[in-house]
Amino acid sequence: MYRITGKTVLATGVVEMTIEAPRVAKAHKPGQFLMVMNREDSERVPLTIADSNPEKGEVTIVFLEVGRSTIELGEEFQVGDDLFAVLGPLGTPTHLDRVGTVVVIGGGLGVAPIYPICKGLREAGNRVVTIIGYRRKDLMFWDDKLRSASDELIVTTDDGSFGMKGFVSDALKKLHDEGRPMDRVVAIGPPIMMRAVAEMTRPWEVPTTVSLNTIMIDGTGMCGGCRVGIGDETRFVCVDGPDFDGHKVHWDEMFARMKVYQREEREAIASSPSCRLYFETLKR
Repeated sequence: MYRITGKTVLATGVVEMTIEAPRVAKAHKPGQFLMVMNREDSERVPLTIADSNPEKGEVTIVFLEVGRSTIELGEEFQVGDDLFAVLGPLGTPTHLDRVGTVVVIGGGLGVAPIYPICKGLREAGNRVVTIIGYRRKDLMFWDDKLRSASDELIVTTDDGSFGMKGFVSDALKKLHDEGRPMDRVVAIGPPIMMRAVAEMTRPWEVPTTVSLNTIMIDGTGMCGGCRVGIGDETRFVCVDGPDFDGHKVHWDEMFARMKVYQREEREAIASSPSCRLYFETLKR
């Protein structure tokens, strides 16, 4: 069993959870993820490792209460409870070589997984300029942690309630228009955001890495549900990624694959008392 040692609600529907998992904490590298099972009969859910503490033997995840398993994890499990299974670390770690100036972009929930990446890139000797974006100020989290892990931090909000008004792509364009050095871009967040960033950097010829963990299912390469076109090849996100060259991703295929299980997802939510209560509470 894997004991929950910490839990914090960061914003509406966004939960930070610390889990006792010594072997995972010791082996974790930036960019890797976990497969989590709440109970023995629960589905397997891929969640990126947002931080780890080998000394304490703990890993931290940050997740959005959006489907049945994540809602039940956030609403039913508290500090001291045990999770049935935590498998990891899985996936290929992010390349953290020294290239110069790296712009790291996190949108929404993508703010959490870029934290260890920013730390790793700085430790490798890079200058790290971080752009994080939220819909509005009350949904912000971890900006203090990202500030400590970056040489420069830029915050955007869609409505302008904090920092620069606009999207992360607007902030990226501003950096380019100012002639700022940009040797690599790393973007993690909603797929539509990652595609926008990749299309923006393509004519600039700036290498751009994106994370496609949104479409992972079993996390071990067995089901084939996360296959996606990368250039002239078909790759499995869970074992070959989740990081890929954003300029080679077949984005239309990626978006189509994200819709495959929508009906099953709706049925799973409808059959869960915790999910129904959660959404009823949000409407109040």
